[in-house]
Amino acid sequence: MADSKMTFDAYNFKGKRVLVRVDFNVPLNADFQITDDTRMQAAVPTMKHILADGGRLILMSHLGRPKGVEEKYSLKHIVPHLQELLSTPVKFADNCVGVEALAITTALQDGEVAVLENLRFHPEETAGDEFFAGQLAEHGDVYVNDAFGTAHRAHASTAIIARFFPHDKLFGKIMEGEIQSIDKVLHGAEKPVTAIIGGAKVSSKITIIENMLDKVDHILIGGGMAFTFVKAQGGHVGSSLTEDDKLDVALNVLKMAKEKGVQIHLPTDAVIADKFDNEANRKVCAIDAIPDGWMGLDIGENSVKAYKEVINASRTILWNGPMGVFEMENFAHGTKEVALELAEVTKKGVFTLIGGGDSVAAINKYDLADQVSYVSTGGGAMLEYLEGKVLPGIAAIRD
Repeated sequence: MADSKMTFDAYNFKGKRVLVRVDFNVPLNADFQITDDTRMQAAVPTMKHILADGGRLILMSHLGRPKGVEEKYSLKHIVPHLQELLSTPVKFADNCVGVEALAITTALQDGEVAVLENLRFHPEETAGDEFFAGQLAEHGDVYVNDAFGTAHRAHASTAIIARFFPHDKLFGKIMEGEIQSIDKVLHGAEKPVTAIIGGAKVSSKITIIENMLDKVDHILIGGGMAFTFVKAQGGHVGSSLTEDDKLDVALNVLKMAKEKGVQIHLPTDAVIADKFDNEANRKVCAIDAIPDGWMGLDIGENSVKAYKEVINASRTILWNGPMGVFEMENFAHGTKEVALELAEVTKKGVFTLIGGGDSVAAINKYDLADQVSYVSTGGGAMLEYLEGKVLPGIAAIRD
């Protein structure tokens, strides 16, 4: 029997049917080959631990956004690769509920594996339907949620199903790692704490910034959102990306930060271009004096230097969002330097948490994923957790 404080490693899975919600929403090419198996790789420690324990492993996931049953979104396409990852045969149930699926999962022996068909072939999954969640629950004696990427959704397989396992519900290793790492930044961080927030828009990051103001000492701003802050303070930003309806919001953030003693650092210079193109003419100028017809696409060298100093003086760092348009080589310098510096300070014992699609993409682009403390795969779930929201998939296990 488990309670909400029971850890994954402490639970004995022997002889149990272990129903695991994984996130196998992986990209497939036209031949149904997996083009990036990161999410499957991440779940291997959870799966192997259950099998080594003598558990009977039953996996459920969604894939894509199917409208009804669509062959191209069938989870049968991932079975061959899963067999390789686990070095064991995998049975496939061509539905996730119903008599035939149940026959497969009930007949499993210790150490065997079955995959259920795509949960989203049933509209009840995303609707959070309780009857459907109950049907899924029939497959398991114990429920493990290891799909952090869907933890912010109140879906049948992530939040509702936990009600059917009042005592035997746990987080898998991915979920445990994600929650511990983000909680470390939010609730138990060694000071000074720095948040590096980048990306295109202030509007998408404002709630995170506001929630972080009580938890951090420094916020470094980069990316397109910096120009909204600069413009709000009367700077000239040329044709750089700005959200003119968010100027007052930017000023308010600066005011709140000042009242709370948090230092917000804005870039002082920018790499500017005469069009949004890697081959555009470019030069460096003060960020508040960008000429008309030019746009800022990266932070300049002075800003890079200043940001590195703050990073070096920090003990806990969260990075969410790039410093510029790093997909274009000529405007990747700021993002790359920040990524390299984070790897550097991690060696000295600084806790570095990387999260959000673009930051993760940057860390992977420069092959630094194993040189920082933690890379969150959660995307939207991580952002909502940082915003201070209660995530249904987490609350369901903790309740």
